[in-house]
Order: sequence, then C-alpha cells, then structure tokens
Amino acid sequence: MNKLLLPLLLLPFLLHAQDIQRYQKEVETIQRNNDSIWDATKPTLVFTGSSSVRMWKDVQQRFPQYQILNNGFGGSQFSDLQHYLDELILDYNPVKVFIYEGDNDISAKKRPRVILKLSEEILQTLQQKRPQMEIVLISAKPSLSRWHLRRKYKRLNRKLSRLAAKTDGVEFVDVWTPMLNNRKVMDDIFIEDGLHMNKKGYDIWQQTLNDYINLNTNLN
Repeated sequence: MNKLLLPLLLLPFLLHAQDIQRYQKEVETIQRNNDSIWDATKPTLVFTGSSSVRMWKDVQQRFPQYQILNNGFGGSQFSDLQHYLDELILDYNPVKVFIYEGDNDISAKKRPRVILKLSEEILQTLQQKRPQMEIVLISAKPSLSRWHLRRKYKRLNRKLSRLAAKTDGVEFVDVWTPMLNNRKVMDDIFIEDGLHMNKKGYDIWQQTLNDYINLNTNLN
C-alpha cells in the first residue's frame, strides 16, 4: 500500500478517537467532585447530559429530598455520553437517571434517526447492566439561538417520546412545550447567549420534572 495513502485512510479513525476523548478531563473532574459529596449508602439520582444540565447548579437544592449528582458535561452529544456511561452513570448505581442529550446533536447536523439509534444503544446498555434503574429522557428544549432548527428538534422529540413509550422502565418528559408562549419560545428565560437558561428557565424545568422525580421511584 502507498505509504502516503495509509495515513489518509487512518485519519477518520484517529480524529474520532480524539473527539471521543475530548471530555476526559471534564469527566475526571466530575468524578473527583463526586468523591467528596457522594454517599454510596443513600439512594442516588443522577442528572447527566449537555450544558443545560451542567449549568443547573442548584438542582440538588431544588430537590432536597433526594441525593442528586449533577454529572452534566457541557457541549456533549449522545455519542459522548455513550462513551462515559460507566463514569457518569453506572458507577453510582442510581435508582434513577435523567438524561438530556440531543440538543447539540441536532445543532451538529446529525439526523434524528442517527441520534435515535445512539439513544437506543445507550438505553440497551444501561438496562442490561442496571435492570432496576429507571431512566428519564428529557426532551430537547427550545431556545432563541436555535429556534431556526425547531422542526428538527420537534422531530427528534417525537422519536424519543415513542422510544420511551415502547421501552419498559423508560419515561420521556417534555420540557419543550412548557417553555413556549403562543407557539414561540419565551424570551425571558435565557441568559445572554439565547441558548442557556436563567433561573426562570430552570423554574420551568423544576416544575415539569417534579412528578418524574417523585413518582415510581422506590427509595425505601
């Protein structure tokens, strides 16, 4: 084989490996932080996914009745979460995990059916390793900065909703609709970038997720 051709053939694999490792340091930091706060003797709820979770700094304070670990890592996609399922979810043996991914996948121009396949693989792995763990898929949210992609987000949310409906132990929570006002995304629930939420945005998430945290979770 031509010596110049081989590096070109290997390039996509090398780039993929580098891309998968891009969150290694952030994940290690999350693990170190959890080492100082996680009580393995208490039932645990894990929140993970991209920056909308990572920036929810007071999620534990909003749901003080449970031990909650915020294992969000900013900018992540379903493929990144798939790579770190042990480090971010399984190692903590949670009774329930809330997953927010898909937002950045759509922005990165991944097709909804490709995203759905990744989410199916993640659910399969989690259920094989922790059959009793409950899983909640949080819908993609609307945002000012990505409103032009709303049709793709809606399509993804429909697919994730159907996936949850046909999968035992998996629920889907719609945060898209509560963040709308007359079919337009609210404009006062985001910080300056028009993508990430302020306190008002997280108030909506708290209200929407409250029943999913409280129901069907056997913490006794």
